[in-house]
Amino acid sequence: MKLAFSLFKYFPFGGLQRDFMRIALECQQRGHSIRVYVLSWQGDVPPGFDVITVPVRALANHVRDEKFVAWVGRHLRAHPADQLIGFNKVPGLDVYYAADACYEDKARNLRKSIYRWSPRYRHFARFEQAVFGVQSATRVLMIAEKQIPVFQQYYGTPRERMYLLPPGIARDRRAPPNAAEVRAGLRAEFALADSELLLVQIGSGFKTKGLDRTLSAMAALPEAVLRHTHLIVMGQDDAAPFVRQAAALGLSERVRILAGRSDVPRFLLGADLLMHPAYNENTGTVLLEAMVAGLPVITTAACGYAHYVTDAGAGKVIADPFAQETLNAVLVELLTAPEQRACCKQAGLAFADSADIYSMPERAADVILRNAA
Repeated sequence: MKLAFSLFKYFPFGGLQRDFMRIALECQQRGHSIRVYVLSWQGDVPPGFDVITVPVRALANHVRDEKFVAWVGRHLRAHPADQLIGFNKVPGLDVYYAADACYEDKARNLRKSIYRWSPRYRHFARFEQAVFGVQSATRVLMIAEKQIPVFQQYYGTPRERMYLLPPGIARDRRAPPNAAEVRAGLRAEFALADSELLLVQIGSGFKTKGLDRTLSAMAALPEAVLRHTHLIVMGQDDAAPFVRQAAALGLSERVRILAGRSDVPRFLLGADLLMHPAYNENTGTVLLEAMVAGLPVITTAACGYAHYVTDAGAGKVIADPFAQETLNAVLVELLTAPEQRACCKQAGLAFADSADIYSMPERAADVILRNAA
């Protein structure tokens, strides 16, 4: 079959983009052809993928998105596909991968009421309605169970159209037999002695992921702890505001902000704690990636996958409503308690052996191809 995928931007280090790639490759491995519509593509194109960069421009993102949808629709009428699978909420999809939380819920609960009079709101609300409304036939691949009743509250989406997938953790995130060797190599690369403590924060969108909170917590460490603590941040975003914040907090010598990298597993093995104090996160795949690597986690209850951390005992979850003082105290607690970090590590490794967290691409492909048959 001919399968068409739609996503606005592809770059190798975004969680949504990695999920798209794994699902598309799974479909291709089952013998189906892959066409991809994008506004921009960064990185290598897999052999056999037909990537079409849609030639539309606009000053406002919502206007650009409208043009994108219209162009893709015209192209599909001239060059039909058996299924259109979207990774952004747009009209006309056969299948939608729900990486984002409910927009209507955020607009009503996180914005002032005047926001709902804006053209931007009307656009995104209409696009979400086109996917989740009762009049739609779009099948939805859900990755956050707690979002199912939220979408149903606003749109009355029939439950039979919503398919809950397990998390999609790549098996290469699991701690390998030579984990100690990999850890030593990573720490040697960054000139970190065994006695030094390394925090990592991984993910594009530094503001949403709470990097400002991490920097504030690090600055609040007792001097005796701070002088042995370092932070490495990786992701695709504008680092300048956080470089300035680190400088203002006196952390410049202890913080390194890197672009997205393909060797994330090395950092998960080489670090002592994963920091992920996100403001809002539909899932939080990196939490599970850290757990299966044996890396203790500090995160917030705002992350959809935070319950895995609590259930496994693989770290600490900061409850809502968030308090910076709580994060500060938890960071001190874990950095000064190596035996507690060791317990979290073993809990994460045990979780890796028993949990169904690897089959998302296969399950997603099952739904896509069953609908197309």
